[in-house]
Amino acid sequence: MTERHHIRQQIREARRRLSRTEQQAAAHAIKDRVAGTPHLAQAGKVALYLANDGELDPHPLINWYWSQGAQVYLPVLHHFSPGHLMFLRYDPDAQLIANRFGIPEPRLDIRLLLPKQQLDVIYTPLVAFDAAGNRIGMGGGFYDRTLAGWHQGTGPRPVGLAHDCQQLPAIPVDHWDVPLPELLTPGRHWRW
Repeated sequence: MTERHHIRQQIREARRRLSRTEQQAAAHAIKDRVAGTPHLAQAGKVALYLANDGELDPHPLINWYWSQGAQVYLPVLHHFSPGHLMFLRYDPDAQLIANRFGIPEPRLDIRLLLPKQQLDVIYTPLVAFDAAGNRIGMGGGFYDRTLAGWHQGTGPRPVGLAHDCQQLPAIPVDHWDVPLPELLTPGRHWRW
């Protein structure tokens, strides 16, 4: 078993052990952190995700952005470029379907598609992170491919969302990993 695989198992289990009350408190704490951070609060087009497998639930944040008049987009597995994500507008009445991983996503409608370069922020889920901004995702590389090039001004700013229990002292890094410039947990706002 690889070290990264072991980390994924360990941290996913820690996330799943959080109680419903702890999950809800974390979700609201993240919303409050974003609301109090001007460059995030003022974003007009944001990509979020729907929580899966104990991930930090961004629903309070989604609802808050909607109340601010922002446009919210969700990742959708790219239909024509395997291993990549595209982003479709998400509204309260959006019809969702399960993708091949069982994760709900908006039904493909080209009228709702937004090129990622037009997003202000991409909030990313993750499995684990360290104090240097390195992240481990679920292992498919979808976000690494999507975020590649952001630091050269060719994409929106990525911001990780995680529970405090997902932090490790250090995680192994591969050459394709894209470190985050910013990450929010209920207990801290990280910037690198």
